[in-house]
Amino acid sequence: MSTKQRLRLYNSLSGSKEDFVPVDEDNVGLYTCGFTVYDHVHIGHVKKYVGDDVLRRTLVMLGYSVRHVQNVTDVGHLESDADEGEDKLEKGAAKHNLSVFEVARRFEKEFYNAMDEVNVLTPSVIKRAADDDAIDQQIKLIGVLLEKGYGYVKDAAIYFDVGKLPDYNPFSKQPLSKKLVGAREGVEVDPDKKNPADFVLWMFKKGRYANHAMSWGSPWGEGFPGWHIECSAISMHYLGDHIDIHTGGVDHLPVHHPNEIAQNFGVTSHRVVNYWVHHEHLKVDGEKMSKSKGNFFTLEDVKAKGFDPIALRYLVLNTHYRKQMNFTWESLAAAQSAVDRLRSKVVEYMSDSTAENNDSGGPNNTYISEFTTAMTDDLNTPKALAQTWMMLDSELSSSEKLKTLLLMDTVLGLALNEDNTKEGTVIPDDVLEFAKQRWELKRDGKFIEADGLRDEIAKRGYTVRDLADSYELDPS
Repeated sequence: MSTKQRLRLYNSLSGSKEDFVPVDEDNVGLYTCGFTVYDHVHIGHVKKYVGDDVLRRTLVMLGYSVRHVQNVTDVGHLESDADEGEDKLEKGAAKHNLSVFEVARRFEKEFYNAMDEVNVLTPSVIKRAADDDAIDQQIKLIGVLLEKGYGYVKDAAIYFDVGKLPDYNPFSKQPLSKKLVGAREGVEVDPDKKNPADFVLWMFKKGRYANHAMSWGSPWGEGFPGWHIECSAISMHYLGDHIDIHTGGVDHLPVHHPNEIAQNFGVTSHRVVNYWVHHEHLKVDGEKMSKSKGNFFTLEDVKAKGFDPIALRYLVLNTHYRKQMNFTWESLAAAQSAVDRLRSKVVEYMSDSTAENNDSGGPNNTYISEFTTAMTDDLNTPKALAQTWMMLDSELSSSEKLKTLLLMDTVLGLALNEDNTKEGTVIPDDVLEFAKQRWELKRDGKFIEADGLRDEIAKRGYTVRDLADSYELDPS
């Protein structure tokens, strides 16, 4: 799959699918908005970053070399995206009884550990916004914006003047004049701002932020950067001022990404990013995920219920990235069964191929072509998964199925070549299903029913061994 078949990608700027044409014929610059490291990673984050990972893997499948840059937001992100409220890092520090630096490092580590568990590839560059060199880059950009008249200095902060850009927020398709009128209605506007939509480039260490834990010197006074400037500074520093793809969640469409575009244009006098990709939200049982509703789940919650994190990845792949995903424990159980079946098939095909001494030929071109067609149609992972199962139900030899499946998995990222059985033993599908059902029964306190399934597993020649938060199957 190293052919330059054309990728069709939905571009939020145009509101339509477009042929992807990179700045460089063979290389792609990809920037993905990173995690704000003030609290735990939840399953909604997993959806977004698995989506980014699938995009990157698809680009590699098509033969591109991808330079993937991601920031770590550890300063400047206030509770409201519109520069209002408490700093999220300070809020997290108070909640977890840590310093802002300790909370940042704790949840940065948790985030990247979680990404490893769902098999998300590590970015080429990971850059903390609060690193001294990153702060220098942000200060430099703010200086350019001031020199060009896009910024202005007030007592509390340095602001970006959106009135200088008639097409501010190209995602909304709404003239700035109407947006500003709407913003004024019933909303108290910061008297320091020229326009209600103006946003912070640099917040001074004074007023309600006089005791802000993170601050740096600047030519204009001590303070800290606004949230939006970090992405402009980091993305352009590492990828230049012509970037192929920038991703984020749909929650970035109203404020964060329009502000990035405004900053980029102010510095370069042209549009920096060619394709904007936005991932839809995740819901739980049809409702917005919320701690108050008791439906807020982390990856640790998933693992505590006995599920493999890769099952959550599979579940994400079952929904197109531009559609809302509805998470239920029942759907995750079905995804776990599917992953168990796929892993069992890999071991079965390996065993068959060895027994047959059949290592000739490669992946099946017909199924690979159909799979690639699905992925190049705006990353249609549900259709790609369907093609995967159709291939497994075909009359291909075990060797062909194995090679085709593992090649598909370079894009799906389900880590199917990492054998989850002992010494290559093929565990039948019904045994895997009994073991999963038994674990769920035991978790729900139905010990008699669980013991009955243990006996069924034993009749089939296997012993189930419980671990702290999972189980293992061994031949009896």
